Parts: sequence; C-alpha cells; structure tokens
Amino acid sequence: MPEGDTIFRAGRTLNRALAGRFVTGFDSVLPKLSRVDFDSAITGRTVEKVESRGKWIQMHFSGDLILLTHMLMSGSWHIYRPGEMWQRHSLHMRIVVKTENIWAVGFNIPVAEFHTPGTLRRRDGLRSLGPDVLSAEFDSAQSIANLRAQGELEVGVALLRQSVIAGLGNVFKSEVCFACGVNPFRKVNTLTGEELNSLVNTARNFLLANVTDASRDQIVTYTGIRRTTGRSNIEEHLWVYGRPGEPCRRCGMAIESQKQGFDARTTFWCPQCQPMEWAKTFRNAAAG
Repeated sequence: MPEGDTIFRAGRTLNRALAGRFVTGFDSVLPKLSRVDFDSAITGRTVEKVESRGKWIQMHFSGDLILLTHMLMSGSWHIYRPGEMWQRHSLHMRIVVKTENIWAVGFNIPVAEFHTPGTLRRRDGLRSLGPDVLSAEFDSAQSIANLRAQGELEVGVALLRQSVIAGLGNVFKSEVCFACGVNPFRKVNTLTGEELNSLVNTARNFLLANVTDASRDQIVTYTGIRRTTGRSNIEEHLWVYGRPGEPCRRCGMAIESQKQGFDARTTFWCPQCQPMEWAKTFRNAAAG
C-alpha cells in the first residue's frame, strides 16, 4: 500500500502538472464519476490545486468540485504528454484528466469520488484523520496525545491508525519502532513519555527525509528508493522491513517477522534491539 511519502510526492507532482490549467477533457470508467461529469461537466473547469492529506489526494476544480482518491493497495497516478505511450495497459485506466499539455491518468484507483467542500468535510475516513505527518502544520503534541490514548493496543497497530497520525504505513511502522528501540508488540500503555515523543517525531523525520525535493517547481516523478538508515549503500536503505532472517544492521541478531493486528500486516523487528522487556527502562525513566 502506498504510504504518506508516496502520496505526498504524487500530490506534489500532480499539482505542478495541473494547477492553474484548463481542463480540455475528462474520461472515467467509474459510473459515479462519469455521471457527475455528464451532469456538471469537468471539461471547461480549471484545476485550482492538488493536495495530499494522509493517504488521500484531493484534486480541486473550479466551481467547488473536488475529486477525492485513495490508492489502497494498487492504485497510482501517472502524468503523460498527449500521445505519449502509457506505462500501464489501458484496461487499468480508471480516470483521465486532460489539459492541453499534460494528461493525468489514474490506474487501478479503487476509491474515487466527487465532493463539494461540504460533503468532503463529512466524509468518513477524512473527518477523523489525525495530524498529517507531512503537513507544514503538523501537531506533534496532538499526535502524541492520540497515540497515548490507544492504551491496550499494540504499538505497531496503533501507529497504523490514521486517526492517530495520518500517513504512516507498514514500512515506516516497522522502521520507526526499530529506530526508537520499541518492540512493536508492546502495549501503548507501557510506553514512557520519552518513547511516545520519540515515535511521533521519528515518524515525521523519516517521512520528511523521503519527500526531500531539489527540483524546485519542475514536474518530476520520483524514482529513488525509500531510505531510513541514512546509508548511501543501496543494499542498506532500510533497517528491518522486508529482512526476516537477515542480520540486524546494529547488533547482528536475525531480524524476525510476524503478522500483526486485525489486518494481519507483517511486522519486522530485532529481538535484541527491541526487547519486550520494558520495565527496567520504564523504572529508570521514572526515577530520572
């Protein structure tokens, strides 16, 4: 599933490609979108802006109409010049927003809806979002409070709740827990204040590092590799995710993996760097 950094970059690229441009054509194989286009023509409007919020992308058109999309596991947005060959088969096309010089094509997008500002505010999944980890107005204190309120939930499960902190996904969940030395199967109510603060701020720092952009206002697509270790070696870009049985990059012990939570997402951790024993740490922190 695309995580917050991927969605942020997609929204940024779409905004650079489309914002301020006149819509010359709109196509969709999704009946609900086609019906809105038939009743309230998208062609002739202007794309005012495209923005991301957590794992959602909002494309704002003139006339107070907003296209809301969520990629879930397999969706993606591409940009093409008119006449350029698509990288995906046309059978996977769900939406095409055309301007004179750029076409934005949505492939395999499972959630796509038109909204007005009013209906968007009431949309389930959006109205309950926690602070967006990549927002310039990110509220770390609120995110820490949201995480603390998860009580009996396991840390790895709580971090994926978009109502706690929006934009964090399965890769970053494991990587953040490792970087903070927190076992992802601990209960949230065993975390110290220092650990809560570390988890939230590490999550923000990791995602920010993966959306760094030196292209100014150019329209570019992201072709790099997600990194959390800070190491230049392409083979050492992540600490634990996707590395079961391989040696920990810090201590050498074999990385473990296990399904976690209702959605059975696979979690990765180092049993030595992230022990389940937390009492000693907690007592020391309390004493200090």
